[in-house]
Amino acid sequence: MAVVLVVEDEVFIRQNAVWTIEDLGHNTLLANDQAEALAHLSANGAIDALFVDIRLGSMADGGYAVADEAIRLRPGLRVLYTSGSALTGEMTGRFVAGGQFLQKPYSEAHLDTALAELLKPAHP
Repeated sequence: MAVVLVVEDEVFIRQNAVWTIEDLGHNTLLANDQAEALAHLSANGAIDALFVDIRLGSMADGGYAVADEAIRLRPGLRVLYTSGSALTGEMTGRFVAGGQFLQKPYSEAHLDTALAELLKPAHP
């Protein structure tokens, strides 16, 4: 069981992601924007993964900024980026090391697979 910080500004999508992640047996923390995400990341509680929409509100690259700051605050944090746009090389070039991608809309099975891959223990 992992603790996943879900950063998504669209209420319906955020709630659906939270329900799905919790149905998969994980705990969630919620953030509507960068400020809320950084408040969670600055706190002392456990966070195993960041689930972040690339576009947050009016910031086309807000998710990248959240992930960059998350890694600064919590080195080694695992990041799953989401977007309704198809994955491009430009996008992956902005991912933090080890960052992965899940395109919207996604099914519970796709989210389960993406989280399982993301949370796999690193091999030495």
